[in-house]
Amino acid sequence: MKISHLAALTLTVVPVVALGQAPIAQAQLFVSSPIQAITPNSETLYLNTDATVEKTLQVGAATNLNGRSIPAGAIVRGRFEPAEGGVRYVATAVEVGNQVYAVNAISDLLRDIKDPRQTNTGAILTDAGIGAAGGAAVGGILTGRVSVGSILGGAAAGAIIGNTTAQRVVVVEPNQTLTLTSQ
Repeated sequence: MKISHLAALTLTVVPVVALGQAPIAQAQLFVSSPIQAITPNSETLYLNTDATVEKTLQVGAATNLNGRSIPAGAIVRGRFEPAEGGVRYVATAVEVGNQVYAVNAISDLLRDIKDPRQTNTGAILTDAGIGAAGGAAVGGILTGRVSVGSILGGAAAGAIIGNTTAQRVVVVEPNQTLTLTSQ
């Protein structure tokens, strides 16, 4: 038996992805112009400078990467990573509709500060109160009586120690804009 014609073989490559995830495009998009990304959180984030935190952002203003239109609202995948003096956001992908494009972009350094939750007036007053109680107790034990001086000294020491030992964090406000550039 002779084969009179050959059948054409077509090979289609379909990305394999987990349920609920968009397929990943083959090309990596070069971040030729900065991406203005917005933190879509509704509450302030307090990031420790020694931990990596996965977080998605949103593109704030439409941009064009490698000829691909990236609309405002597109999802930016990435994470906040520790860096000397704070953290940086490292973007790994941009999701547009049902397509995910790999990118390699990074934010400027987000500097750490003393944790404002531990240095606000309420926290300082609490530390002062604890210090005052400690000063009164020590004064009572050492001298047999509690003096105003031991209470005030303890309050001052508590306030100073509480403010000095406050942890350092990076504060990311709701809808804060981060500029991502090519890494």
